[in-house]
Amino acid sequence: MPARAKVEPTPNLVERANLEVLGLRVDLGATGVDIVDEISFAVGPGAVTGLVGESGSGKTTVALALLGAARPGARIVGGQVLVAGGDVLAMSPRQLRAIRGALISYLPQDPSSALNPSLRIEEQIHEALSAHDFGGTEQARRERMVAVLEDVKLPSDRHMLRRFPHQLSGGQQQRAALAMAFACRPRVIVMDEPTTGLDVSTQAHILETVRQLSSDYAVSVLYVSHDLAVISEIADDVLVMYGGRIVDEGPARDVLGRPEHPYTIALRKALPEVERRRRLDGIPGAPPMPGTRPAGCGFADRCPFAEAECRAAEPPLVEVRDGRLIRCVRLDAVRQAPIEPATPPAAPAPATSDPGAVLSVTGLTAGYGEVEILHDVGLELMPGQCLALVGESGSGKTTLTKAIAGIHTDRSGSITHRGTELALASRDRPPEMRRRIQYIFQNPFASLSPRRTIGSIIAQPLSLLLDLSRRELRDEVARGLDQVSLRPGLVDRYPDELSGGERQRVAIARALAVKPEVLLCDEITSALDVSVQALILTMLHELQRDLGLSLLFTTHNLAVVSSIADEVVVLQDGAIVERGPVEEVLGAPTHAYTRALLADSPKLVVPR
Repeated sequence: MPARAKVEPTPNLVERANLEVLGLRVDLGATGVDIVDEISFAVGPGAVTGLVGESGSGKTTVALALLGAARPGARIVGGQVLVAGGDVLAMSPRQLRAIRGALISYLPQDPSSALNPSLRIEEQIHEALSAHDFGGTEQARRERMVAVLEDVKLPSDRHMLRRFPHQLSGGQQQRAALAMAFACRPRVIVMDEPTTGLDVSTQAHILETVRQLSSDYAVSVLYVSHDLAVISEIADDVLVMYGGRIVDEGPARDVLGRPEHPYTIALRKALPEVERRRRLDGIPGAPPMPGTRPAGCGFADRCPFAEAECRAAEPPLVEVRDGRLIRCVRLDAVRQAPIEPATPPAAPAPATSDPGAVLSVTGLTAGYGEVEILHDVGLELMPGQCLALVGESGSGKTTLTKAIAGIHTDRSGSITHRGTELALASRDRPPEMRRRIQYIFQNPFASLSPRRTIGSIIAQPLSLLLDLSRRELRDEVARGLDQVSLRPGLVDRYPDELSGGERQRVAIARALAVKPEVLLCDEITSALDVSVQALILTMLHELQRDLGLSLLFTTHNLAVVSSIADEVVVLQDGAIVERGPVEEVLGAPTHAYTRALLADSPKLVVPR
């Protein structure tokens, strides 16, 4: 193993920063190919630094390296990570165990990764405290447990302490994980997409809690996210990563409010906005994988400003003004380029002469045993329409969608497709009815069989619902891949060989393969980065327009609703509290709950 390169720290910076990263490099095994390189930044006490970029840009690799850890097959080979002045990368395994949780903590995206399902909340927080002998006495640890639960806005009573993780909501689980991360009052906390998948209200409360705790206890926070709006609300400074390098760095209001690097500009264009309806511009292509980085600028193949000089050598990270660093040799051309007007709104779905609803729900009541989730819900989905369902977690969105799909059968009321009553369970519906209504799940990795090839996954519903020859089946699979802009060569790949965006496209291709009339989309973009999300939403809208599809689109992201939906239904505690055209409901909401959702939705903060 080669010796790690040593980078001399900046004395004044170390004195005032809880965290300083100097020349960090992580390689892919013994190949000498870097995953991330030239990573240097500092985070002061009470400050929050955002780390943003697409999937595959190296964000999580950097986050793990701050704790002296690397994914299987990766090695930390260069640089320093100074936490409270000590170099994490020079520590022994025993020393690392002593500082993890005490000096530096890690909060993963999925709280179930941080919480032990077999231990009560009380036992888990106590374990975090006792492992580092916090306070020196059992009484001090008990007092700290109560205090940290109050810090994260969870009750500290016996009822909460005795619960298991599965007995908490998603927001409560994330708060419990946050309590464990803050329990020993560490100097640094690394947060890896901690609010992805949470509804806007829960997300807003978590962000407020993180900001308050970091300020109150002078904790340095590195906040990893693909959501620029979230970063703009919580971060003091922003690091933009692409292809394993920092390409843009500076104060959050400067980087996000006045983007100058072509990649940052592209990310901004891909971000949906609650305030205005517009077509989203995704970034074609994908970030380079380790070992495939071009000789020059890693973004050159996707950059509209790229010229020969961009491919000649990798551009340096240059300070362009106080505190603002950018890696781009075409910066003058970017600055002189005319500001493009906002992309015009997507064309509405074509008008239809069919006056009847393709899907009608009347008096739907549904639940789980004695617990009633939906209360007398009714709605109509018209041909060619995209109807959005929004609301907090637990409002009944997914229960309603699954009841329509025939997945949730503990319900009463009427669900009809073009006037024909749908049986409770999907298996009791005729094949033709199952063909017409298709479901796309939130997590494509969980809904795609890891043992089947992509071709086999798309072919499965065709084999079950349509009578096709082997040649016709191959042709339909090829057509399905082309329809969602996936290359034919993926037909023999497996889901774990694809990116998150590619897996979601496969899930969409599988649903579209049997030529449905209705697509039930359940939070299908919640875990995607903004660029892939923009491409998926644009593709869905085009397919809706070209094929005359009707979409029931469940989401907690009101900005996404503004970009794709024609009408919106707002659910609160299982009841519809507001419905109407998107422009009216989001522009001038009449119900207090809708106004609260809008207030909690993250918005990109720009300088005035």
